[in-house]
Amino acid sequence: MTEVRGVIFDVDGTLVDSNDVHAQAWVEAMAEHGYHVSFDTVRPLIGMGGDKVLPLTVGITKDSEEGKRIGQSRKEIFKQRYLPHLKAFPGSMGLLERMHAQGLKLIIATSAEPDELQALLQVIGPHAPELFANQISAQEAKHSKPDPDVMSVAVQRSGYSPQELVMIGDTPYDIEAAAQVEVKAIAFRCGGWSDKDLAGAIMIYDGPADLLAHYDTSVLLKGI
Repeated sequence: MTEVRGVIFDVDGTLVDSNDVHAQAWVEAMAEHGYHVSFDTVRPLIGMGGDKVLPLTVGITKDSEEGKRIGQSRKEIFKQRYLPHLKAFPGSMGLLERMHAQGLKLIIATSAEPDELQALLQVIGPHAPELFANQISAQEAKHSKPDPDVMSVAVQRSGYSPQELVMIGDTPYDIEAAAQVEVKAIAFRCGGWSDKDLAGAIMIYDGPADLLAHYDTSVLLKGI
């Protein structure tokens, strides 16, 4: 068994209940610019960044002028209409504190923009940001999940081998990105995906509270 020394976290849908509103913000932003895309089309893409969402829904790139305008609208809609009402999943702060007390190095690997990430961490708790040794966001990765860019940076920053790390996420994109850098993944159902979708994970829990309740029998203590 290999001892787990670090944990790489996704945030949206994993620690904060935000996947549905991210999808809604995209739908509303696209509509503002004349693109009518259904919520059901966008929702399965959440967990990817705008570099994937925009080409797959409206056929334009994130870095095009139109893509930048839609992306900015989405950001403003999310920040103004939805962010103030977000809540962390039960057990999120407790789980982070338990891991930190164990001496695990906690790292964020997210498709979120840096400013949005900071706001999301405040939703978890005012002291949540200080529990993370490193925070890797969209700014530091050219391609979002399921491409491995953000995970690759997370592994490098951790100072540990991939075999000493575990990734915790809520989408198949998290699991795929982790696998590409040889990091095993734990999945949470709270993001809205089925066990079939999350089948690549070594363990599946309902969410942070469920893992916290079964912490003593998890790979975090027993090893991989």
